[in-house]
Amino acid sequence: MEKMKKNLVIVGGGPAGMAAAVAAYDKGERDILILERDTALGGILRQCIHNGFGLHRFGEELTGPEYAYRYEAMVKERNIEFMTDTMVIGIDRERTVTAMNKEHGIFRIEAGAIVLAMGCRERPKGAFNFAGTATAGIYTAGTAQKFVNMMGMMPGKEVVILGSGDIGLIMARRMTLEGAKVKAVCELMPYSGGLARNIEQCLHDFDIPLLLSHTVVEIHGKDRLTAVTIAEVDGSRRPIPGTEQTIPCDTLLLSCGLIPENELTRGAGIEMDRVTNGAKVNADRETDVPGVFACGNVLHVHDLVDYVSEEAAIAGGAAVRFLRGETEANTLIELATDGKVRYTVPERITEIKETKVFFRVGDVFRDKKIVVRAGDEVLLSKKKQKFAPGEMETVTLPADALRKAEGKTLRFSIED
Repeated sequence: MEKMKKNLVIVGGGPAGMAAAVAAYDKGERDILILERDTALGGILRQCIHNGFGLHRFGEELTGPEYAYRYEAMVKERNIEFMTDTMVIGIDRERTVTAMNKEHGIFRIEAGAIVLAMGCRERPKGAFNFAGTATAGIYTAGTAQKFVNMMGMMPGKEVVILGSGDIGLIMARRMTLEGAKVKAVCELMPYSGGLARNIEQCLHDFDIPLLLSHTVVEIHGKDRLTAVTIAEVDGSRRPIPGTEQTIPCDTLLLSCGLIPENELTRGAGIEMDRVTNGAKVNADRETDVPGVFACGNVLHVHDLVDYVSEEAAIAGGAAVRFLRGETEANTLIELATDGKVRYTVPERITEIKETKVFFRVGDVFRDKKIVVRAGDEVLLSKKKQKFAPGEMETVTLPADALRKAEGKTLRFSIED
């Protein structure tokens, strides 16, 4: 088996992996290798031809392919090495990466540091217990997006969408623009899981109904989908008898959540967060395995790719500091939540410096405050008109506040 050595190996050549590589290079590291399983760099952005990307990162509005190309150009300008059509099949706690491709067969890389940037996948049809037969015409929204945007193929003409995540909302508009009739977007929760701007631009602008607290209870059709039956759900998310309605359609798109691609992470025995389904990390995005970092959607699902790039730059820069022996190794401060705040990233802080904390809430809260406490002392209190599960939130904790919290637990809560 062929063996190699690299200072920094980045698993994944999407927006997170490329941003981490560029940041590492700009910090002075030159021995970098990106491993990407697809045929090209860019990740999921290659099929996201709508605009809305790059406003925070580049100060202008780009499509997904344009955003990806910006980073691909940066990678190539710096002569950062990458391998496409390369599948990583394992990593271990000694930072050995096992991968395979046509050129090298199965090979191993001894890495000085690793950045995990594998992204996420959609929740598949098999995760749902629909009554009815296994019929054609049911796709994840991302699969439909690839068919339409990259392959020039229409999945169907009469569409119902289950789930109001951003991909589902965007595909409601995309299918409409391509001539399909989107009859409804059904959402199990009493609120949408997508960005407010996507609800407005993708549904309201095209008069597409958004049915909150509704789900699909039955699918109809033997060889091809002919209709779905939907029903309203109660507070326990159970269908309410008597509220059923049947909608004729030939296509059902599923937009019911994204799952971080963490098989490699778990295989390495890295400590996981049960809420995010990603690794637990410190502010440098370092896992509990020294020298192994995680960023982007493999760590927690982001709503904006600009935040993915920002987080990846943190991980890439920290990986260089690790290689130079400049990173701290002690757990100083643990972060905890009240349930209304679902999670924070990072989950621990190991160095006293200004730290941006990303978090998501578990429900819609209006005219509330995010409060950060160390014991009984309030370190930060910030009021906002609306907190929503579909919107990533951030707070920045100054170094002076973190000094007061050293050795304690920081608690994040939503309060009046």
